[in-house]
Amino acid sequence: MNDRDLLTFGILKQKIVERMLQSYPGINPSISAWKGQEIVDFQEELLQKVNAHISEKWFYMHMKSANGGLPRIDILNFLSRYAGYANWDDFRFKNAANSTGLHSLKHANRYFYLVPVMALIFSGLFFVLFKMLSTKEYRFTFFDADTGMAITNSLIKVSMLRDNESPVSYLCGPDGSFTVKTGRASLRFVVEAPCYHTDTMVRLLDKFNPQETVTLRPDNYALMIQYFSASRVTDWQKRREQLNRIISDNAMIYQVYGKETLGVELYNKGEFINKLTLPSTSLQGIEIFDTRYEAGKISLIRFRQREVRP
Repeated sequence: MNDRDLLTFGILKQKIVERMLQSYPGINPSISAWKGQEIVDFQEELLQKVNAHISEKWFYMHMKSANGGLPRIDILNFLSRYAGYANWDDFRFKNAANSTGLHSLKHANRYFYLVPVMALIFSGLFFVLFKMLSTKEYRFTFFDADTGMAITNSLIKVSMLRDNESPVSYLCGPDGSFTVKTGRASLRFVVEAPCYHTDTMVRLLDKFNPQETVTLRPDNYALMIQYFSASRVTDWQKRREQLNRIISDNAMIYQVYGKETLGVELYNKGEFINKLTLPSTSLQGIEIFDTRYEAGKISLIRFRQREVRP
């Protein structure tokens, strides 16, 4: 038994219905719907026309069910004779073209569902493979725009910006670089570093060149203040005048303490200048990590004081 024989048996059932309609025009045209008197009428037809008999149980198993399997050859023979053929072999031969067409249609329907499923699976695998191959590690190194030297041993903070997502922060290593893995064609990020202007960068990535260099513009006023705090200057009045010119009268100046002493101390402009210029109360070795400007003058300073060893 094979699929083609089962399809041919299905055609035989249709032929049986056509023959029954000649004797019983009102019978249901679907043999799987026959029951009760319709089955009895079919049994009488077989007995009268081909002198054969089937039980009601057999009818339910083979004629009403699509999964009943192929009947015995002797039953197939007298069913074929009832339908107007010499035997089962004669019926198969004369309906070969129909069974082949149905067989092809069945396989075509199978492919109709199978092909889209396989296409989805392969598309998913291709997408995953593409993402794995397209994801690459890039290394960004920061340089001073004026000197062209790498910015090392500095607290460089990078905030990666993504649409509809919170920023992802990175801290650069002592060599002034950080690495990121991505499959994107471009990146947008904000860079903050002591004594350098905060800037928003947009970089188009080159998959064949994973080494990226970024230049930062020095914050000259912040550098000047930091230099004043670390240098020995004899002309204190000149230093005060310079600081007075670059700091706004309403500037907010914060000293942020370290781990041992938690807290923040607030200075106004005059107090901060006094701290920097009076030797007895000097702020030595300060590190400025944030400055803001208004109208060309410093309006905000955030700094910490490094430990100065004698």
